[in-house]
This record gives sequence, structure tokens and C-alpha cells, in this order.
Amino acid sequence: MNRPARPVTVALTASAVLLLTACGSGDDDASSDKIKGADTSSGATASVSPTASAAPEGADRPEITLPKEFQADFESWTNSDPKLQAILNDGREELRSQYAAVIEADLESEAVAFYNSDATLPTARNWIKQFVDDDETLIGKVTVFDPQVSIGDSGSGVLFYCVDERQASTKDRKTGEVTKTPDKPESVIQYRINLDKTSQGVWKAASVEVAPGACS
Repeated sequence: MNRPARPVTVALTASAVLLLTACGSGDDDASSDKIKGADTSSGATASVSPTASAAPEGADRPEITLPKEFQADFESWTNSDPKLQAILNDGREELRSQYAAVIEADLESEAVAFYNSDATLPTARNWIKQFVDDDETLIGKVTVFDPQVSIGDSGSGVLFYCVDERQASTKDRKTGEVTKTPDKPESVIQYRINLDKTSQGVWKAASVEVAPGACS
């Protein structure tokens, strides 16, 4: 189920990795969504698995709701530094916005546009469009873990995290046919994201790179 590449299974397997596809590398020349190296420093404990997560303080952020048929569990998604926690918060919602858009078949999702820059939005929408065109939705569960977050010398945020899609599947909306994500290392995907902070205080994705199997 990679996103840009984000597969959530066959639809994703065909184009990269289901969930992998959504994040930022839909086709072979998605090199424009490359992330630069990260100086990592991650935070502590606490697990977050919101269905409707509370929007972070500040800008009027959209509320994103996922149905009970699909869970996105964020493990250890906390940091003692408020600035780094803000990046984690917006990075989490960026990912959740794309899952919600797929499930709602919403190609023009305002939440996806809210958390993506002009550079990454076309790829994110292309990932969503693959599911909409195939009349598929997402079910099951993904686990998002091992966040590594930092702020570079230029002031841009750097966020690495892993997504385990092996318990997620795609489901045909008409027939109900379910296609499971393959149980293999490539179904655990590392996302590498650069984020820029807007004048309203929102950390938007500026570039995205995905690496299937890099977390195993």
C-alpha cells in the first residue's frame, strides 16, 4: 500500500507500493520529491492511534477522521521539544489526510492541500487518484513508528518515519474483494520528508522520498 510510492497492496504493488505511492513518488521520475539528509533526534514514548485526532494549536487546521475499518496507529509520536513536536503533529496529519482522502474518494481533499506544498500536492493527489480510478478503499491497519525529527540549519524540518502496511488491505467498493498487502520487508516503508513552516505556523511537506524495506 505504498504512498508515492505508499502501497496498500495490489493497486500499490503495481505502481510502487500501495501506501508508498501516496507520499511522494508516484512515477519513476519523482526524483523532484527527494529529501536531503537528516540530522535525527527522536522523542520518547506514548502511542497515538487517533480516529479523529485533535488538530494542533495555531492555524485553523482541518479535522481528519478515519473510519473504524481503517486504523493508523502512531507509536512513540512524542518529543520533549515543542518545536519538534509541532513537526511531528503536522507530519502525522499529512499522512492521515491522504488515507482519509482515499477512503472518502476525495480527489480535491482540502486537508491534503493544507498539509502539502505546491511541490508535493500533485504527487499526493495522483496517489489518491489511483484508488479512486480503481474504485478501491483501504481497510485494516498501518503502524507508523520510529519517528526521527530535526530542524536543519536552513530552518526546514526533516522527518523520517516507518510505516508497516502488512496488516492493511485494499477493498473493491463494488465487489467487496479484498487484496492484502504482501507480508514481506518491502511492505515496511520508510518515509523521508522535508517540511517548511508557513507564516501561519503549519509545517507543510516540501519534498518526500520513500524507501520500501529500509525499516526492516
